[in-house]
Amino acid sequence: MSELTSAPPAGTPTWIDLGVPDLDRAIEFYGALFGWEFDVGPEMAGRYTMCLLRGKPVAAIAPNPEATDVWWNVYFATEDCDASAAAVERAGGSVLVAPMDVMDKGRMAIVTDVTGAQFGLWQADAHLGSEIVNEPNALLRNDLITADPRAARDFYTAVFGYTQDSNPDLPDVDFTFLRRPDGHEIGGIVGDPEAGASRWTTLFQVDDVDAVARRAADAGGIAGEPFDMIYGRLADITDPFGARFQVGSPKR
Repeated sequence: MSELTSAPPAGTPTWIDLGVPDLDRAIEFYGALFGWEFDVGPEMAGRYTMCLLRGKPVAAIAPNPEATDVWWNVYFATEDCDASAAAVERAGGSVLVAPMDVMDKGRMAIVTDVTGAQFGLWQADAHLGSEIVNEPNALLRNDLITADPRAARDFYTAVFGYTQDSNPDLPDVDFTFLRRPDGHEIGGIVGDPEAGASRWTTLFQVDDVDAVARRAADAGGIAGEPFDMIYGRLADITDPFGARFQVGSPKR
């Protein structure tokens, strides 16, 4: 069980959200999948909806009637959103949404890295980010899949000060661990020449991958065949809007 009561260190994936054309349908799907409860925000806040586990926020879903390309967007913690956005630009990335205050919740920006992958920056105030992580029905990890891993490695080291090391457990995969300066692993970079557009992936932890895959299909999504790998059991899921993510049960 991992419940957070303060903002995580800078460079940690701290929040995820999803923009969808049909909020009610998304609530139905993700409620069936993870047993989340939902706190629908007011119209003045764009009905930005908190996904709750044991009453604590773990993610958010927002209505976006114009959404055609849907994915879970990851936000990285920062102590200074403006400084991190400037670091993104210095490293060759772009700022799509300039740093802005979100009421009393915190300060955010939306940026892209040097390979074109989008992510957010979150400087916490009243909203810490995901208050439950690394346990069933909550965020477990994020990895970047890109056709240009060398450029990505240089970029994220410049922006967040990550250290890097290869993965001897997967010698046939171009995979690099990303670690905060304190050595804590925050995710990784997967090099794939056929990746197409670079994108950060999202992996949710679950107790039973096969059962969740069945629930996803029953709820109107698409579930790939669950498979075993060195770290546990995984399944690829696509929600009714086309957002792709994984569910996994770590090997114990």
